[in-house]
Amino acid sequence: MDSAAEATLVAGQGVAGSVDRSRRRQVTLLESEAWAACMTELGVDNDPALRRANILLSGVQLADTRGRVLIVGETRLAIGGELTPCERMDEVTPGLKAALGLKWRGGVFAQVVAGGVIRVGDAVAWESAVAIASQTARSAKLGS
Repeated sequence: MDSAAEATLVAGQGVAGSVDRSRRRQVTLLESEAWAACMTELGVDNDPALRRANILLSGVQLADTRGRVLIVGETRLAIGGELTPCERMDEVTPGLKAALGLKWRGGVFAQVVAGGVIRVGDAVAWESAVAIASQTARSAKLGS
């Protein structure tokens, strides 16, 4: 995988220009904190690009999120489930497959519900949290 400062996600398809598209696994996401935990446990410092996920996120927990909608920048991603790490991960670092297999640390796959451009540094939030924040902001605005 090549790092990029931005990418275009296409609704119902995945990453624009990607040759390996699936209806079910349109994009893959990895939590940077989970990757770091695996690296610490294994005593190595490998680049997360070796996991081959499409999007590396920070500050959001992906474990047990099947069915939730994640907003990344202007896009909406429906989490389809957990990514199961394959034996190729042990080629990267012995024991990595097992380490990633704990508590969804291997990441998740998702379908692109609403496409758009995502950029490094974009805000990331769960859809329900955004709706609650909007309602709170509107309530505060109405009360002033």
